[in-house]
Amino acid sequence: MPQVIEWVNPQENDIVWRYPYEDITWGAQLIVNEMEVAVFFRDGKAYDVFGPGRHTLTTMNLPLLTSIVSRLAGFGQTPFKSRIIFVSTKQFAGKYGAKAQTTDLAPLMLHGTFWVKVENPSVFVNEVVGGQGAYATENVNDFLRGFINERMIDEISRYDLLTVFTRLDETSGLVKSKLLDAFNRIGLELVDLKFEGIDTSPEYRERLFWLRSGGAAPSEVLRMETVKEAAKELGKSPGAGFGTGMVMIPPIFQQSAPAAGAPPVALIICPKCSAQVPSTSKFCPNCGATLATPSPAPMQAQGKKCPKCGSENAAAAQFCSSCGQKL
Repeated sequence: MPQVIEWVNPQENDIVWRYPYEDITWGAQLIVNEMEVAVFFRDGKAYDVFGPGRHTLTTMNLPLLTSIVSRLAGFGQTPFKSRIIFVSTKQFAGKYGAKAQTTDLAPLMLHGTFWVKVENPSVFVNEVVGGQGAYATENVNDFLRGFINERMIDEISRYDLLTVFTRLDETSGLVKSKLLDAFNRIGLELVDLKFEGIDTSPEYRERLFWLRSGGAAPSEVLRMETVKEAAKELGKSPGAGFGTGMVMIPPIFQQSAPAAGAPPVALIICPKCSAQVPSTSKFCPNCGATLATPSPAPMQAQGKKCPKCGSENAAAAQFCSSCGQKL
């Protein structure tokens, strides 16, 4: 009775199956069902491929493998050695999930679904099944998850945080086009790819809010983060705060230099919305919260004393800052 080689009762999600015996006889009956192909694999290389149908194995329909077998073991020797890999050509869905980093060093956590099918069975068996030793569906799935995660990280890391979140459709399209080429190289067609979830850390979510709501430049957002961190530290010291959560911002953190001849304006942080507010404000112009206005610190002697009111003035002052008397 001739040898019968067939993938019997494959499961719905099975991608590959290896025939358990490597001794193949001439005249064996190879049965390939619909949505399957059978690939002969030997010495790390895929040879002849059979599509759906019933095939009697002869030297005529195994030309590539016959040339190898005849050189090594003699023409027509039976049985001959070969692995037979059955590959499903159906479409399969898989999940990916990765942690990446944007060009502005923001952490990204993303996950989604991808759909693939085998486009070139010989390349797929060479690169994945035989090349990676993935002879079972579970092994193939593990390889594909790692494969797509690695390339997803490489591609998404080319964009900044604002681009990823505000132009996600465009970004995902560009990422998908890059992944198409990568999948083609291993004999697969990437049918579709969807982003189902994307997030960043709480700190960068706040930066993203500033970027999206105010149109601030990334450098301005970073400056604001520095101001807030400095305010937290200054607020810890005794006597530094003028109210709960409110502290004077050092002049080096002010947003812009004052106009020529104008005195610098001290700023405070609103305890409710964290906005920068002039220290003379009684209410926050951003959220309306009541502010505790600090008492001005006494001016230290700078070298000129007003002859009219006795106030101390800077050495370079031409007029008294208190009464206007010419100095």
